[in-house]
Amino acid sequence: MDLNYSEEQNMLRESVARFVRDRYDFGQRQQRLSAGEGAAFWPRFAELGWLAIPFSEDHGGIGGGTVEVGIVMEGLGRALALEPYLAHMVATQLLARVAEESVKARYLPAALGGESRLALAFSETGGRYHPAFCATTASPKGDGYVIQGSKNVVLGGQHADLYLVVARTAGQTREEQGLTFFLLERDHPALRVREYQTNDGTGAADLTFDQLEVSGDARIGDLHGAFAELEWALDLGVAYQGWEAVGAMSALSDATLEYLNTRKQFGKPLGANQALTHRMVDLFIAVEESRSSVLRAALAMDAESPSQRRRDLSLSKIAVDRCARFVGQTAVQLHGAMGVTNELAVGHYFKRLTAITATFGDTEWHARRIHRLDGASSREAGVEHGH
Repeated sequence: MDLNYSEEQNMLRESVARFVRDRYDFGQRQQRLSAGEGAAFWPRFAELGWLAIPFSEDHGGIGGGTVEVGIVMEGLGRALALEPYLAHMVATQLLARVAEESVKARYLPAALGGESRLALAFSETGGRYHPAFCATTASPKGDGYVIQGSKNVVLGGQHADLYLVVARTAGQTREEQGLTFFLLERDHPALRVREYQTNDGTGAADLTFDQLEVSGDARIGDLHGAFAELEWALDLGVAYQGWEAVGAMSALSDATLEYLNTRKQFGKPLGANQALTHRMVDLFIAVEESRSSVLRAALAMDAESPSQRRRDLSLSKIAVDRCARFVGQTAVQLHGAMGVTNELAVGHYFKRLTAITATFGDTEWHARRIHRLDGASSREAGVEHGH
């Protein structure tokens, strides 16, 4: 298998790098953050074709894949970009995967053209990364449904026009069976959206559904059967966010190297200290290890076996999170007290990497998922051999 980038992928990578270099330096980023302009470049993303990358040409897309979106995510990770690209791509790809053709024809052109933004609303208080945890209910009423409950920390929710909401149409709070997708517009009178800024600056929103009535057309995909597709979407989020982490780690490593080579102590650059040189080598290795891991994760999204996909994505998440913690903490330590000030980019990269390790499941949760998957495989093997 050839793991080198194709000519088209290299062109995309150069295009993203050029955009970040020309339009997204740290000072510009901070100005937009202060002004609340977290989606200022969204129209430009659409013009560059980034919003259409993984979609079929029949729906106005480019026909790319997870690696191509990952290349964009790596560049945005280097920039500490504020735009909700990750949240929008996960929600839009999920919509394209589960919705009927008539729904796709209605919503995808605007989503791919930058005229609307989507967010996936699935997490709730008390869920602790458990994707099936859902106390929000959707009860039948006539030809439609009444949705009651709330969703917390909806990534990109502060910028979204449409929400792909997971609600329970059957079963108990933690059961996998009985989950259903609903597509809700932000301006629904019974939907309350509370926006807020997160510690890393990206922001999120909490949603509250107060006896929210929708028609039957709002239901997306199979009734009671959303769990498997939700897991797929969350794995996709893990894959994309891993690429973002690589971009952030790479930028942080570069900034630390520059600091050590320019900051002098006792008449010599700090980088002349052999012990610090070894630390920089460790940072480089961690970045490259993560890069290999996220490439494997991207390829795993196409695995025929859902169990294999889940296992590979969890392994990638664990590896990337470990490297992200190491790179972030080491970079701050090597910068000294300056590393945690708001004036330097270092502390902001550290905050973003810390947030990434706590999103889409932490290391402990993914380790437990691997344990469950391996246990299930062992039991299946035992049954096949008559044990």
